[in-house]
Amino acid sequence: MASVKNLKKDINFVLGDIIEAVYVWEIATGGKPTEKTEALIDEAIVLFDSLIAKVNQKNVENKKAHFRAINKQLEDSATQLVEKINAL
Repeated sequence: MASVKNLKKDINFVLGDIIEAVYVWEIATGGKPTEKTEALIDEAIVLFDSLIAKVNQKNVENKKAHFRAINKQLEDSATQLVEKINAL
């Protein structure tokens, strides 16, 4: 892990791209939000808040392992969100 700053940027970019993909799907299929797309966007926002809160935790014993776990959670969650977008 290069830095906490880069981890925060990765979280922001990955989840921002996922939200953008949902908006693109909405525009391509009629231009109106649906309950499913709103739920996906809400899920991405909740995930963002959760991951940033974990990054900002101060009372962590092994910082390296902690940040690796956050990065792994980001990858896994992003993959699940992309699969949900593809299933729309």
